[in-house]
Amino acid sequence: MSQAKSTLVLRLAAPLQSWGERSQFNRRDTANEPTKSGVLGLLAAAQGRARQDDIDDLRDLDLGVRVDQPGTLLRDYHTVSDYRGRPLLAAAVNNKGMQKPTSPAKQTHVTKRYYLQDAVFVAAVSGPHEIIAALHDAVLRPAFPLALGRRACVPTQPILLAPHGKALIDGHSAMWQGDPLSVLRSVPWQASPEKLRQLQRQPQRPAMVDLPVTVDAHDGDDVRVDLPTSFDPKKRSFTARKVRHSWVSIPTPFDAADESDGHDPFALLGW
Repeated sequence: MSQAKSTLVLRLAAPLQSWGERSQFNRRDTANEPTKSGVLGLLAAAQGRARQDDIDDLRDLDLGVRVDQPGTLLRDYHTVSDYRGRPLLAAAVNNKGMQKPTSPAKQTHVTKRYYLQDAVFVAAVSGPHEIIAALHDAVLRPAFPLALGRRACVPTQPILLAPHGKALIDGHSAMWQGDPLSVLRSVPWQASPEKLRQLQRQPQRPAMVDLPVTVDAHDGDDVRVDLPTSFDPKKRSFTARKVRHSWVSIPTPFDAADESDGHDPFALLGW
């Protein structure tokens, strides 16, 4: 009989978030949902870990991600220049480890950066009680600012979601019991107020909503190369993990039998 796990549930929502998966050089992409490296990086920042610190205890945690609101993709036309008016430096370094100047001299560099806007995710992180309890306390009082993939992507509140009927206070009240998939079946839908208003205008309001879920699984049929082995800038590296994709049905705030309050000529346009 397997030992019961404690689980931390994070609500990952912000005007912008970006979860780099294959970013290189002047193109910075985003995955469609939070990566394991991004979630573990957020937790490590909450605990005040330096990038060179060991993260083996975090790597062994199980992760599940539910897409409550996928958001839309945003491409940012981004330019980089030196505020002092100096030419930009190249990625190459000399024998002293100093960056070389660009040749020919380059004053401005154009990059493409991608973000998810108005997305909402629920991440369930499971593991031994002692580790999850320490992460619970750290997220409540983070040592470093928390970000959703990039430093500029500041999360909205609340970040921690407590089980129904429990207040988010000290004493590990926001810890859930069970594996990520079972917990994600229980967490209420976290759609934004605007999304709920859109559904409320529809003639038929759904009583349930089907949400995609991705969970760690040793026998999973898909592979993600986003499990960090080190966050050290000088030797940052990642390895693969197996995942399984599934769906969960979550109640909405509406009754399927409810009718619209009246004729809405704009309902078909989604307004």
